[in-house]
Amino acid sequence: MDKAAGSALVAASLIAAAALHAQPAVPEPVTGADQAVTEPVRAAEHAPLAARGLLIAMASAGERLVAVGDRGIIVLSDDRGVSWTQAEYVPSQALLTGVCFLDAQHGVAVGHDEVILTTADAGRTWKRTHYAPQAQRPLLDVWCGTGGEVIAVGAYSTYLTSADSGASWREVKFTPEAAPAARTPAGAARAAAAAASSADEEEGAGGGYHLNRIVGVGAGRLYIAGEAGQLYASNNGGATWRTLASPYEGSFFGVLPLTGDALLAFGLRGHLYRSDDVGASWQPVETGTVAMLTGAAPFDAGAVAIVGLSGVVLVSRDSGRSFALVQQADRAGLSAVLPAADGRLAVVGEGGAKLIDLTPTAVRSKSP
Repeated sequence: MDKAAGSALVAASLIAAAALHAQPAVPEPVTGADQAVTEPVRAAEHAPLAARGLLIAMASAGERLVAVGDRGIIVLSDDRGVSWTQAEYVPSQALLTGVCFLDAQHGVAVGHDEVILTTADAGRTWKRTHYAPQAQRPLLDVWCGTGGEVIAVGAYSTYLTSADSGASWREVKFTPEAAPAARTPAGAARAAAAAASSADEEEGAGGGYHLNRIVGVGAGRLYIAGEAGQLYASNNGGATWRTLASPYEGSFFGVLPLTGDALLAFGLRGHLYRSDDVGASWQPVETGTVAMLTGAAPFDAGAVAIVGLSGVVLVSRDSGRSFALVQQADRAGLSAVLPAADGRLAVVGEGGAKLIDLTPTAVRSKSP
């Protein structure tokens, strides 16, 4: 397996227990809409312990939490993570890696085999609207906007858009503008190297960098975290993208917009950076860990939680300027986090779904 496919292994699973089985290959033209209709469906099997299996991503559908993971498993919680039930029907057994909701009822999930699923009943049942296993380009995340806008991203810069809440899809070539001159010598060197090698990288990888995570905030402001230190931003809902000056050459697995112009970017080996100018410059933040960081969410006023492998939970009470490491005793990898009831966090990962109670005695501040 070459370097690009190895990176896809990490990006697709977000935790060590999940594996990408695709072999290295140059992506082929796909007709996912046709295959979604003509290919036979293998529905996810119902399992008594579905909520304890490998779960990769989680989203809110109104007051409901919806988590997706291995073998097409989708589970739902109507009490903010206290209890979970399995979705009634999911027409896929692929590893699902991303999920989002346009409103309390309509959502989209994506995963391996370039599968895309939609729901109109808050995750209870799903429909397959795109499927292209021969492309060998797993989808890694999905963003839901307003007015039916949805963007799915994945390996080899795969970038699919929908204007009808995921019912139909169009593939778009991902061509971000080059990074501007960075404000630090290291950042400038990184930006210059990225610009010089971008064409070679796309040709060698069979289609560009892997796009690991897409998030949005406000009116049309979007961010993508990618492999090899790539960070991208859009101010027009994804119509155009620009490359941000990056502080790090390793892969990023998430971006978290904070209040105002502040951002957090995180990824391999516990690397975490904060920007106060929408990504024009970055400052490193001490994490106290070398575990891969995979998911983040705000929860209380000025509070942020970041989760990762080895049971890592990082907690900030000052808008991401400093973090305390709250290591979970089971050391199970965590991939996504959302606020739950009573000051707790709902998390999912290789041990399934659980709640984490953040008591004052468990969290001690660490300064960067």
